[in-house]
Amino acid sequence: MKNLVDKLEKSQILSHSEIKTLLNSKDNYLHQRARHVAKTIYGNKIFARGLIEVTNYCKQDCYYCGLRRSNNHVQRYRLSEAQILDCCKTGYNLGFRTFVMQGGEDGHYTDNTMAALITKIKSQYPDCAITLSIGERSRESYKRLYEAGADRYLLRHETANNAHYSQLHPSEMSLSSRKECLQNLKEIGYQVGCGFMVGSPGQTLDHIADDLLFIQEINPAMVGVGPFVPHSSTPFANRQAGDLWLTLNILAILRLMKPNFLLPATTALGSIHAKGREHAVLAGANVIMPNLSPTDARQKYLLYDNKISTDGETAANFSNIKQSMKEIGYEIISARGDYLEI
Repeated sequence: MKNLVDKLEKSQILSHSEIKTLLNSKDNYLHQRARHVAKTIYGNKIFARGLIEVTNYCKQDCYYCGLRRSNNHVQRYRLSEAQILDCCKTGYNLGFRTFVMQGGEDGHYTDNTMAALITKIKSQYPDCAITLSIGERSRESYKRLYEAGADRYLLRHETANNAHYSQLHPSEMSLSSRKECLQNLKEIGYQVGCGFMVGSPGQTLDHIADDLLFIQEINPAMVGVGPFVPHSSTPFANRQAGDLWLTLNILAILRLMKPNFLLPATTALGSIHAKGREHAVLAGANVIMPNLSPTDARQKYLLYDNKISTDGETAANFSNIKQSMKEIGYEIISARGDYLEI
């Protein structure tokens, strides 16, 4: 196993079978090397992104998602411009220098609406970065929002395998469309993030190997990887959640594959294990995304069941996260935390 880790560190492309060997590893050496490499690039600094869940309306019907349009049990909401700006004010005062606006694919947020909002946030907080995670849009839309001041865009590809993609999504959605969106975002100039769920229904280790090779090919700035967690109002309600250790192995492989990746320790990891986010940082992750959304919105934005941090004050939650990172030797810093070209 050590020789495979060494190959990764030397930027050599691994075969499917070699990747699967690492995915199956129970050896801490993989995580230790990933942690060392992350510290070489970023030190013991962790970047904080302030998550603002702008809407839980969504036109899509993805089989795994609690916000899917067919879920009639959701209390739908949309944040107003004033509410979003208030979230930014709270976050800025706490030290956040990146705001992540995330939501379902909601036609209410037109290009004009989003561009005006982005411009206003940038005018009030010029030293901050704006990340969008609002799904598939046209190239023209992405360009308009980029020109308004958006810096980054998160769009998980979910799986690099067409057959598996069709197991997770209705027929009107396609992997080719998702890949086209990612390509458009890169060409426009965004710092782009892709990613996938670990343990999603139908997923195999071969699929994960495909995902890792796809990520290596498209060369994003960020990769969001977290465990699948079921939601009770979806077709996958009774499926098992993704595995913590496998997720950590994937994060470590990604860190070794590309040392300067921005890798979040996801909320989903913290939702399946009390120390999930801490374990992720110790396996090479370097981004945390605490929630800045209003409490009542957080309780309605449930992509999956048993999501953490859906109640309590933002300041208190953030203070707890900072303390938990300090206990494992890391410091959450007040910085944009841009992708570093090396």
